[in-house]
Amino acid sequence: MAEAMIKGLLNQKLLNGDQIIAAEPREERGHELVARYGLRFTQHNAEAARQADILVISTKPQVMGEVARSLDGAGKDASLVLSILAGVRISALARAIGNKSVVRAMPNTPAQIGKGITVWTATPDVAQSQRDQARALLGALGEELYMADEKFLDMATALSGTGPAYVFMFMEALIDAGVHMGFSRHDAERLVLQTIRGSVDYAIQSNMHPATLRNQVTSPGGTSAAAIYEMEKGGLRTVIADAIWAAFHRSVELGDLQEKQE
Repeated sequence: MAEAMIKGLLNQKLLNGDQIIAAEPREERGHELVARYGLRFTQHNAEAARQADILVISTKPQVMGEVARSLDGAGKDASLVLSILAGVRISALARAIGNKSVVRAMPNTPAQIGKGITVWTATPDVAQSQRDQARALLGALGEELYMADEKFLDMATALSGTGPAYVFMFMEALIDAGVHMGFSRHDAERLVLQTIRGSVDYAIQSNMHPATLRNQVTSPGGTSAAAIYEMEKGGLRTVIADAIWAAFHRSVELGDLQEKQE
């Protein structure tokens, strides 16, 4: 996700490569980023933080404590700390880094092609000019949605942050069904990918409720009606809802775990 942000910022010409410094423990990966984006690279988090006006934290949430210690206090002077860690709360970030100007954001993987959506919030200590900077950074990844209450970040983690995984799994199931019926995998993939892309574009342009759109293609006694009957009988809606609730509770759990480790 950090690379997606770098790519978006450069593509949108919001920054030049030499304005970005990346901290990455693997030297070969760092040199790869330098070659690809012309940025600066270090293996030391504290070195990157000391040179940062905006400090972006994009590690796994489980290692937040270790990362904060590796900064050795260098993050306290950044004008803004932007975190994309799942579950880690603003209060924990502010304490760990020693900086109250924190933006917490939850992007998703389509950000890698500038088609994502990011839900974000900020502490009262983040000035309007810094909020504008955060909006520009996150806007480079696609759409962005500000929420005044941090509780929506765990919800967004479950719905939009994890959402691509649900879509990809549904796509995989459709493709496998196509192969089972007799299509080649290549043709099944083409049919499914274009069907989903076209359906999403149509839903956005039509501005109609999904139930209305579904009814448009569900004739009485027809093939869609037969398929939907089986999905409803199998509890598809319930399974999806349960999955999203599980992701939501896991995000909350990660936040609780982080606070216990402080």
